[in-house]
Order: sequence, then structure tokens, then C-alpha cells
Amino acid sequence: MRKWIVLALSVMVVWGLEVGQMAPRVVLDGKSGGRVDGKPFDSADLKGKVIFLVYSDPDKRGLNEELFQKLKERHFDREHYGSVAVINMAATWMPNFVLSAILKKKQKEFPDTLYVKDKQKVLVKEWGLADQDQNIVVLDKDGRVLFVDHGKLDAQKIDQVIQTIQEHL
Repeated sequence: MRKWIVLALSVMVVWGLEVGQMAPRVVLDGKSGGRVDGKPFDSADLKGKVIFLVYSDPDKRGLNEELFQKLKERHFDREHYGSVAVINMAATWMPNFVLSAILKKKQKEFPDTLYVKDKQKVLVKEWGLADQDQNIVVLDKDGRVLFVDHGKLDAQKIDQVIQTIQEHL
């Protein structure tokens, strides 16, 4: 019985972000990472728009492709909606120089999405996001968490993400 209680408590500790709470400020710069263009990434800069943020192990990049395609089809107004892809570069065997080249190419291909490198699992530590997985986070215009989950989302959760974004635009 005690083992189950300890397990339940450790699962609760893993999730730092909670719906309704403000996402803690994180800064990625230098050794910790940053934007693909070399500039620092500051989560405080995400305010003013509804933000769809993916935090992903590169080995899990296609996990929620169905969700990504449905979001593309919606053509949300970029004046009120933003998308951010943060890559957990410490979660893979791939060398950083290879990942950086891939991310630069992605940034050119999808200029409306901000690509960010997390070289030291900062969002795993500061936001409690799942390591070695793909995390989906939706933030409102003030940085409050509207949705957070990880792994492959089922059809119901995909609809929930899209509806949540739509309601808060």
C-alpha cells in the first residue's frame, strides 16, 4: 500500500504546470539553449497571444502529427495566436549540431512558429514537463495555463486543444 502512495505522490510532483496557474518564467540562453537564431528565449515574451507550445524529445517529433495538421487547417489569426516548438536536445542521442541544422531548416520552412533549443532540460525542471516525451501546452494571452498534457493525445484531447485555443482568441 505504501508503495502506491509514494508512486502517486511522485507522479503529482512531475507535473509542475497546472491549468489555471501562471506558467513560471523561464529563460534559455547560452549553455541552456535559446532561439534557433541565437537570441535568448524568454517565456515572458509569449504574452499577448494565445500560445500553442510543444516541448518535445526529438525522437518523438511525429507523435501528435494529427493535432498539428488540424491546427494548420484552422489558420488561426497570427495576430492573436502563436506557436512555439521547444526541442529537448538533452533527451536524444542525436548530436546538437545535427539538431541545430534540422531546426534551422524547420524555422525557414515554418517562419510563423518559433523554434527553441533546450539543451539542459530547463522546462523539464522548471515547468515539470515530461522528459523523453512530447508535451502539449496552451497558454492564454497572460501566460496562464489553459491545457497541459504529454504523450500521444487521443481524438477527444485534440478537440479539447483546438476548442481551448478557439475560445481564448
